[in-house]
Amino acid sequence: MKKNIALVAGGYSEEHIISIGSAKTIEKNLDADKYSVYKIIITKESWYYEYQDSRIEVDKNDFSIIVAGNKINFEAVFIAIHGTPGEDGKLQGYFDMIGMPYTTCNAIVSAVTFNKSFCNKVVNDFGVVNIAKSVHLFKEDPYSLGSVLDKIQLPVFVKPNEGGSSIATTKVSKVEDLHGAIEAVFAVDTQALIEEFIEGRELTMGVYRIGGEINTLPPTEIISKNEFFDYAAKYNNESEEVTPAQIPDNILRDLQDKAKVIFLRLNCKGFVRMDFILNKHNNELYFLEVNTMPGQSEQSLIPQQVRAAGMQLNAFYEQMLEECLRNKK
Repeated sequence: MKKNIALVAGGYSEEHIISIGSAKTIEKNLDADKYSVYKIIITKESWYYEYQDSRIEVDKNDFSIIVAGNKINFEAVFIAIHGTPGEDGKLQGYFDMIGMPYTTCNAIVSAVTFNKSFCNKVVNDFGVVNIAKSVHLFKEDPYSLGSVLDKIQLPVFVKPNEGGSSIATTKVSKVEDLHGAIEAVFAVDTQALIEEFIEGRELTMGVYRIGGEINTLPPTEIISKNEFFDYAAKYNNESEEVTPAQIPDNILRDLQDKAKVIFLRLNCKGFVRMDFILNKHNNELYFLEVNTMPGQSEQSLIPQQVRAAGMQLNAFYEQMLEECLRNKK
């Protein structure tokens, strides 16, 4: 008998449209002979399923829908939301409360990894990888450029502390540009992260767990045509993405080992993408962040890496779904 799967997409952030694209790829690659997939769109105003030009509201008491007079209960949820509430732990907490299995990290892990500064502090305590120096600012607290520059030297990246897709992210090399970059972040987020620039090669790697074993996908090197891997580079084909990355075997092993340790100690679930910089000057790896719901368009990094590993996306997604069903409490 086919399993009813809810594929949740949308969300409350500026990554809403990117999430819709990810869900399209996932839906296309879930076996229709094994799964009945219902795409649930989540917005601030409504959680709904589109059916014959109408919107069917989700019953949030048990996350069910009624279609043509039949109540549809779900056996699992495939979360495809980037940003809040699907990547920051809010949805995960709700699903935990109603006993619904899902494909991503749990609520606590999602919340910690979503906050870049908090995640950096936790990963730094593991003692397995370098962390760039940074300053964490809150919108409601006063700050001075002098106090920031006492702690960190230019050039820096200024980015939303809780946000993705490089939205409102700026590389700042001049003091006179720093205030504007911080205020641009505060226009979209209540927290800003100012992080030292590490010159080197940007490497990103998918990591996932199946049956208790942590696995890595072939890494990608991102070579941006712009000054850094910004929104345009990510979504307007303004970057070169080399998968698998052409790196020495010892660097590959180091990358794999560090990614597995971070995945294990953070208690990640499902599949995530970890971003690193290989420092040009000392050939050491620096941790950037963990993405617990990485993009899933056909051109996105994880699908590239899955194909480079010799797998098909449909088989990969099925593994993720079956893993979360096996772990159902």
